[in-house]
Amino acid sequence: MEGFFQRYLSLYRSLITRLNELLSTYELSYSLWQVIFHIKNNGPSTLVDISNQYNVEKPTITRRVHRLEELQMVKQIPGKDRREKVIQLTEIGEQIYRECRTKITTLEISVMKGIAEEEQKIAFHILPKIQENILNCEGNKSE
Repeated sequence: MEGFFQRYLSLYRSLITRLNELLSTYELSYSLWQVIFHIKNNGPSTLVDISNQYNVEKPTITRRVHRLEELQMVKQIPGKDRREKVIQLTEIGEQIYRECRTKITTLEISVMKGIAEEEQKIAFHILPKIQENILNCEGNKSE
């Protein structure tokens, strides 16, 4: 379907802009929110776990975690291996997650206004399939 990528990227940029505006009240950006979201939904996590989830280099995640530590939203806890950094949310991080999650849910509802529930479900299930296809294409680059 010609033009799909352009439509998707236009939507993506608009959505990230809105999310960044919403999160800025908490000195957060969407990239910092991703770390909080991952930890909240997966429990204490290593930097590698988080970087793998978002297909982002570990040093990038390390910088994000350092910023969240400065904001007292996450902290390091001992891992199985002393070299392994395990990150968990602090009480402040938990509170900010709840507040932001409520605002993001409100945003999700407003941007889906006028779209039938069945269409929303279809989009919800199609996007991960597209991501999987992209990742499979990346894995075949050297072939």
